[in-house]
Amino acid sequence: MKPVSEDHLAIFRRHMVEVIDIHFDLMSEELGKSCMGERLRGALLEVPRHLFVPRELVLAAYQDGPLPIGFDKTISQPFIAALMIDLLDVQPSDRVLEIGTGYGYQTALLAELASQVSSVDVVEEFFEMAESRIAALGYGNVSLRVGDGSRGWAEHAQFDKILVTAAGEEAPKPLLAQLRPGGRLVMPLGSLDAQEITVVEKRADGEPLHRAIMAARFAPLETQ
Repeated sequence: MKPVSEDHLAIFRRHMVEVIDIHFDLMSEELGKSCMGERLRGALLEVPRHLFVPRELVLAAYQDGPLPIGFDKTISQPFIAALMIDLLDVQPSDRVLEIGTGYGYQTALLAELASQVSSVDVVEEFFEMAESRIAALGYGNVSLRVGDGSRGWAEHAQFDKILVTAAGEEAPKPLLAQLRPGGRLVMPLGSLDAQEITVVEKRADGEPLHRAIMAARFAPLETQ
C-alpha cells in the first residue's frame, strides 16, 4: 500500500473542517449562529493537526474525537477546540493567553488569528514538544513556558482573550486579574463530573459575567 501523502492529509483536514461545520450548524440555536468565523475556518484548514499528535496516531489526527497525548492528557476533539476558539472571538490585534499548551495545536490556531499568543503548560515535556512544532511552522508570535497555569503569565499581561483547556470550579482570580476590562475568557467550569464550557466576559467595572454554552468533560486544571 502507498504511504499517506501530504495531499491525502490535506483531504482528511478538509473533511475534519466539514464535520466541524455540521456541528456548528446543529448547535445554531445554542450559539446564536450557524457557522464558525471564516478566519478560524481558514486556520483549521491551514494548521496540520497531524503534526500535533503522537506519531502512532497520525492517521487518527483528523477524526472528530479527542486523542491521548500522554501524562493522562488529551488533545481536544476538533469541534471542541474550534468551538472554544470561536467563542473567544479572537481579533488580529489581540494578545491571547492560553492555559494548557499540550503539543501546541490550539496554540498554532491562535497564532494564525492573534497578534501575540502566550501559552503555559504544567508539563515540561509538552513545552519541549510544542516548542519544536511551533518553531518548525514558523510562528514568530508565540511565547511558551512551563508553569502553573492558574497563575497566568503576569509579565505578559494584560490579555484581550484567555483560553483555558482544563476545568475548574471557577475561573482563577489571577487569570481574571490579567484579563483587560472588556476582555473574554473561555473555560470549562464545574465539578469533575459536571462541567460546562463557559464564556466569561470581564465588565468595565471588573466584574465577571458568565454564559454557559454546552456540557463538556475536561481534566482538572493542575496547580503547583
